[in-house]
Amino acid sequence: VVSKDHPDWKMDPSMPAEQRTVVKEMLAKAGVKLVNFGVTELTNDEKQCRPVFDFAKDMGIQTIVSEPPEDSFDMIMGLCKEYNIKVAIHNHPKPSHYWNPELVLKVSKNRAPWIGACADIGHWARSGVRPIDGIKMLKGHITSLHFKALNDFVHTEAHDVVWGTGVGDVKAVLKELHRQKFAGVFSIEYEYNWENSVPDLRKCAAFFNKEAGALKKGGWTDLLLPDLSNCVFQPDSWKMEEGVLSANGGDDIWTKQKYGNFVLDLEFKLDKETNSGVFLRTGDIKEWLHSAIEVQILDSYGKTEPSREDCGAIFDCLAPSKIAVRQPGEWNHYTITCKDSRVNVVLNGEPIIDMNLNKWTQAHKNPDGTPNKFNNAYKNMPRVGNIGLQYHGHPIWFRNLKIRII
Repeated sequence: VVSKDHPDWKMDPSMPAEQRTVVKEMLAKAGVKLVNFGVTELTNDEKQCRPVFDFAKDMGIQTIVSEPPEDSFDMIMGLCKEYNIKVAIHNHPKPSHYWNPELVLKVSKNRAPWIGACADIGHWARSGVRPIDGIKMLKGHITSLHFKALNDFVHTEAHDVVWGTGVGDVKAVLKELHRQKFAGVFSIEYEYNWENSVPDLRKCAAFFNKEAGALKKGGWTDLLLPDLSNCVFQPDSWKMEEGVLSANGGDDIWTKQKYGNFVLDLEFKLDKETNSGVFLRTGDIKEWLHSAIEVQILDSYGKTEPSREDCGAIFDCLAPSKIAVRQPGEWNHYTITCKDSRVNVVLNGEPIIDMNLNKWTQAHKNPDGTPNKFNNAYKNMPRVGNIGLQYHGHPIWFRNLKIRII
């Protein structure tokens, strides 16, 4: 089912073109990208398989998850190459055909990278296979994972539990995947407490972020804690609910920690006429205007000529190369990189800022001769400081705020 608004629509190759268009628009508005599709049927009949590949291509799907018959893989691999789409072999529990990772290895061997495994570690546990053993056996052949933790082992009735609890030792599985340098897709497949599973899904994601971040020094970590205890802000002026940070009136919010060279990744959503910003390397949060670099957030949707005040600008210093912000109500994606004197900004996949701070040698003046309001030359701005999110009297929302030290 696509959504509660379209209970009769089905996400499969038979979906009409007009429904696919609506789904693509829904995904874009939510800032979500399709990567995997399945488990779906692929047979040894090319005429049956082509519509599945056509659907995947149309929807931007990178991997089809299926359990094809063994005599179909040469034909399917030809389609993979033609469409530039991978196929990952899924394992249901015993007595399904591919429950044993040894068979998955046999049919995927010599067919990489087009044919690999979709390792369902929960179904392995139901089949009596230790997930860590399956992961080790399929090293180099895992395309994606249906990641799970169960409340029991070798029982088909076992149900999903929050990652890090139950059986399966998912922490050890993550460590082994890291050792293998796995760079594929993790899917949360939570088939328990269907109507009220979102809180558990959030706990799974929090466990993953914590454990994965600890495995690699300098890896991604949450910028803000769920209770905002690592932040400085006026009481009740910001709140975090279900992973979304929103301004509740008052003032800006700042990290207690200071950052120098980093990549900051976040999503934001604005309302009509919203004005906000992301402050970088702030030397003094009380005097942020003259000690912080501001990446502007503004409702600039629909404009054609970007200015130094538009969304994506280094405020009052450098205009973005284009207007890339989405219309109000849709989620936007910033990736901001600070490395020594360089500041780079990507908005919704579009590189819009490539700034060398060393070119801003005078206070109140940009390299092209235009004025700015800052008492300090940007060349002399702090290279280490707090990160802040601005409240400017308008509705603003943030989510998925991650940072990686470089």
